[in-house]
Amino acid sequence: ATLFREAVGPVKPLPESALPPRKPRPRPVARMAEHDEIEARSEFKRGLYDLSALEAGDTLSYRRDTLPTAVFQRLKRGRFSAQEELDLHGATVAQAESMLRLFIAEAHAHELGCVRIIHGKGRRDDGGMPVLKNLVDRMLRQRADILAFHSAPAAQGGTGAVLVLLARR
Repeated sequence: ATLFREAVGPVKPLPESALPPRKPRPRPVARMAEHDEIEARSEFKRGLYDLSALEAGDTLSYRRDTLPTAVFQRLKRGRFSAQEELDLHGATVAQAESMLRLFIAEAHAHELGCVRIIHGKGRRDDGGMPVLKNLVDRMLRQRADILAFHSAPAAQGGTGAVLVLLARR
């Protein structure tokens, strides 16, 4: 050992340095979540056609079991003031779906309690079905963050609009 130390001579330690930069790791991909999302969308699209379609004058009405009946009665009578509204007139089904999702998300972000969605009555010269009205009905029924909804009173849009009660976060 002494012979080795004499042969090597005085040793000067290297300065400590940071590790060389590494390539950033790729972000993990949630494959199962993506799969679930695709499956849910396909179920939703199937659900659009499975249920019987609403006519132009039909009333939209839905209440979760957890919501007290008295609160739902107030909603039906139009006793809640809509804090924000979305007008879907002139939108395609794809546009309306996107607009409605974004609108509900923003309403939750701003902690709104009641909103109005104007979907129109859907009366056409060719006697077609009210597409947007049916879309709104199906989408709102499937969302867990919706407590109840009911067609608005005549002064607030009647069967061409719906008042929606949102769950608190």
